[in-house]
Amino acid sequence: MRSRHISRVIAADRDRVYDAVAEPDNLPLWAQGLATAEVSRDGDDLVVESPMGEVRVRFVPRNHLGVADHDVLLPSGTIVTNPLRVLAHPHGSEVVFTVRQVELTDEEFERDCRTVAEDLDRLAGLVEG
Repeated sequence: MRSRHISRVIAADRDRVYDAVAEPDNLPLWAQGLATAEVSRDGDDLVVESPMGEVRVRFVPRNHLGVADHDVLLPSGTIVTNPLRVLAHPHGSEVVFTVRQVELTDEEFERDCRTVAEDLDRLAGLVEG
């Protein structure tokens, strides 16, 4: 299994960026590779319509470290853990998302990496604007 770290520097305070990332209702606004419609809740799980079909997402509890790791239960039953960090940066913050090649061809993995980069650009637009 390959992994790739996708990062984006955002000209906004780390706490502001983390708040945007950690708020589930914001997912369709920036994380279109994960959530293409409004988020619903089922206990601790988020239920979202995604490009992969309906998935369940569970984030780690909010924290002061900027960690927003989350597990995604795919329609196949596979759980993919996605490390996601919001770090302080001299120009605001840096968001680092680790893409893992789980159940993906090489072409699909490359597409997912591009999608994550686009998602991080949307996140920047959400919090910088």
